Amino acid sequence: MIDVLVAGGGPAGLATALRCARAGLSVAVAEPRPGPVDKACGEGLMPAAVARLADLGVFPAGHALRGIRYVDPGHRADALFRGAGGLGVRRTVLHAALADRVAEAGIPVLATRILGFRQDASHVTARCGDAFGEVAARYLVAADGLHSALRRACGLEPPRAPAPVPALAPAGQRRYGLRRHFRLAPWSSLVEVYWAADAEAYVTPVAGDLVGVAVLGARAGGFGSRLAAFPALRDRLAGAAAASDVRGAGPLRQDVRRRVAGRVLLAGDAAGYLDALTGEGIGAALAAAEVLAACLAAGRPGDYERAWRRVTRKSRLLTAGLLWSRRQALLGPRIVPAAQRLPRVFTAIVNQVGQA
Repeated sequence: MIDVLVAGGGPAGLATALRCARAGLSVAVAEPRPGPVDKACGEGLMPAAVARLADLGVFPAGHALRGIRYVDPGHRADALFRGAGGLGVRRTVLHAALADRVAEAGIPVLATRILGFRQDASHVTARCGDAFGEVAARYLVAADGLHSALRRACGLEPPRAPAPVPALAPAGQRRYGLRRHFRLAPWSSLVEVYWAADAEAYVTPVAGDLVGVAVLGARAGGFGSRLAAFPALRDRLAGAAAASDVRGAGPLRQDVRRRVAGRVLLAGDAAGYLDALTGEGIGAALAAAEVLAACLAAGRPGDYERAWRRVTRKSRLLTAGLLWSRRQALLGPRIVPAAQRLPRVFTAIVNQVGQA
């Protein structure tokens, strides 16, 4: 019997496996998809995330980031990182770098999916697909993504509310993301966030000849129609060749009652998600992987809930605050003007989250 079985071999699952192995635990990863696996995301790593990857011996190739820029039709505000910078990294490049490090560490990756499990006071028995049968582990970590099947099986999601009447549903209640890459040289070493009335667009340089563009919002439509909400960005991209297919994700918000159910723990997006607005998904997952491994090494899985809340607190507060402000008729249009008028405050907030 192994100590930890990680269900899901994305960046969160692989980072969790590396942390567990470093803590002296025997660990295996269950992931049916051949890597690297792509996903719709902003692809910008904040300085703390870059440092945590380096601590794991993971150094993905990418484009150096000096900070964050907010842009609306009449304003622009820059917040530069203090000290070490961030990194724009293609999702597939990040995944491959983590997978290589997992292989170097001798952590087995089982080409199977966890179909179900049962647990008792001493261990968890996972039922796997294909010819793998059952795998016993002291702990099971569910890192199976935004719409985690294992999270649902644990009963960790809140009760489903009745579907709202569309005309009465709050604006922005369900938000989605679309992402595509364009073949052109980055025009900035900052992640640019373009703000429109009901959507945001993220531009992240990920290589010397490649930028990723992610559009977030509640409005329906394809990538091109949603990009039309940002005429300055659309004009900047005019004539550039698309370098990837459009990928989507959502609904983004996933509420979770808690992150521990006996010997099953949630990691990465499966642990709950507010929004991609602050681009802190990977950063929060890497921080949580560290405390999760420490809790399991100490034989105290129940401590993970409090530890997760502590290490993700700043990013969750910032994301919740921005989302709330976006929904206010008076505050929403004033976010970028306020960041421009108060550059020191804007810079301090970005660095508080980015260095956490």
